[in-house]
Amino acid sequence: MPIILFDIDGTLVRTGGAGKSAMESALVSAFGVTEIRDVVKYSGRTDVAITRDLLEAHGVSPTLANQHRLRDEYLARLPGSLEARGGEVCPGVPELLAAIGGKPDVVLGLLTGNVRAGARHKLGYFQLWEHFTCGGFGDDHYDRDDVARAALACVREHVGKDVDPTDVWVIGDTPLDVSCARAIGANAVAVATGWHPVEELAGCQPDLIFDDLSDHTRLLAVWG
Repeated sequence: MPIILFDIDGTLVRTGGAGKSAMESALVSAFGVTEIRDVVKYSGRTDVAITRDLLEAHGVSPTLANQHRLRDEYLARLPGSLEARGGEVCPGVPELLAAIGGKPDVVLGLLTGNVRAGARHKLGYFQLWEHFTCGGFGDDHYDRDDVARAALACVREHVGKDVDPTDVWVIGDTPLDVSCARAIGANAVAVATGWHPVEELAGCQPDLIFDDLSDHTRLLAVWG
């Protein structure tokens, strides 16, 4: 049974920076920050790690209460930011989901640094949310590897039995997607539709690598 776990940003969709814009707008609104310091990395990281680092970088104590306040303000602003930025579904994604979705011997899930509500906003905007049945999200974990472990546990609960990690395929656009796949013994598929070029992703030694998912015949062949 192939179990396929997708990253969201840069893998399934490109939001035109809607998430970053909403997060920084939330920082201004919730804490009165007057100048955003562009020193926090977003790519491949979890939302809780990003909110913690944003607060620290702007002189706000990163207590759980402040992290939750920033998260809630971010989620309130995200739908409007998605509308304003537009964005797009990444090449080949609708066709790939159509090819594998609904098959009884395939599990489609998510492995993302987004909090669950943020993931639902983003994928719902592009009408993709309903494709996925389980997954791991960035609500509680600062480390992407821990999100991968949570995703694997969620898959096991969803299918009602143990899962061989070698049946799991993690598809993502960052080096952290590859490393978190390795953390659970899963296969890694890298796709250069985000911020990281093919050459950088190749250096992480994924099992498969693509410029984009337009030609997914190799994936379908591997998955049978």
